Amino acid sequence: MRIMMNSSQVSYFTLTAYLDSGALKYLLFPVFVFLYVFIIVANVLLIVVICVNRSLHEPMYMFLCSLFVNELHGSTGLFPFLLIQILSDVHTVSAPLCFLQIFCLHTYLTVEFTNLAVMSYDRYLAICCPLQYHTHMNPSKILLLIALIWVFPFFGIIVLISLSAPLQLCGNIINKVYCDNYSIVKLACSDTTVNIYGLISTSLTTICFVSLIFYTYMRILKVCFSGSKQTRQKAVSTCTPHFVSLLNFSCGSFFEIVQSRFNMRHVPIMFRIFLSLYWLICPPLFNPVLYGLNLTKIRVSCKILIFGKMLKTKTHTFY
Repeated sequence: MRIMMNSSQVSYFTLTAYLDSGALKYLLFPVFVFLYVFIIVANVLLIVVICVNRSLHEPMYMFLCSLFVNELHGSTGLFPFLLIQILSDVHTVSAPLCFLQIFCLHTYLTVEFTNLAVMSYDRYLAICCPLQYHTHMNPSKILLLIALIWVFPFFGIIVLISLSAPLQLCGNIINKVYCDNYSIVKLACSDTTVNIYGLISTSLTTICFVSLIFYTYMRILKVCFSGSKQTRQKAVSTCTPHFVSLLNFSCGSFFEIVQSRFNMRHVPIMFRIFLSLYWLICPPLFNPVLYGLNLTKIRVSCKILIFGKMLKTKTHTFY
């Protein structure tokens, strides 16, 4: 017979997905430290570049800056916790810290998706309505959209956690390397209200944003096929990084849903861990590289910011 307990009375959760890696943990630790440092440096660099360069104070780059801030938010919700757990022999986490991590990771997920949807709308206006672009995308509307990107997910996740925290639980075992809300809900003995809320809110959000992204890209493709060569080149140069970023994030989210919702016991545990971490590591890792290399203005501004003084010194020395 399973013992019922309130989640507020559970003092800790045990994460069972960590392997007894022995000396291997001393190899994994510096690898994840390197990844975390790279993510911080790359995203902070692009945030600084966008903020200090007036020529980048345009809607597209403002939304990119919001995206890079969210990459830092999500990575900070994962990596410090992950690094501690790698070196630890007992893989437990206190209940308050577990719910804090759930808040960070779930807001990261929702903000990322919302941000990418808004960016697709921005690209649609820029390519399909170029003459009215600055009228539609004025400063007040940019602020409103950025507020939507952050406020809507934070409010939704607060409601989600407020429903899952009081659940009556029958255990404290989480079969992952981090805390997530669905794992807590699966421990519930009876009440499934939070699961219904999570399913409905996730479904509605996904349907709305996927429909928006699909509509905007259909319109962009229509303009590309009927427009000039210059229009097609502009569309390809600005939409390719966004589309690749969207595809990368969508694949990671799909991997996470599959390994969380379905029985994956026949799949090797290392591969399951990779699937669960992909959406948290790969977008923050690849997005700054992707946009930094593909968008000329950002690439040139990065070179000036990093090598500007060096280039000036060389010029003065030459003369």
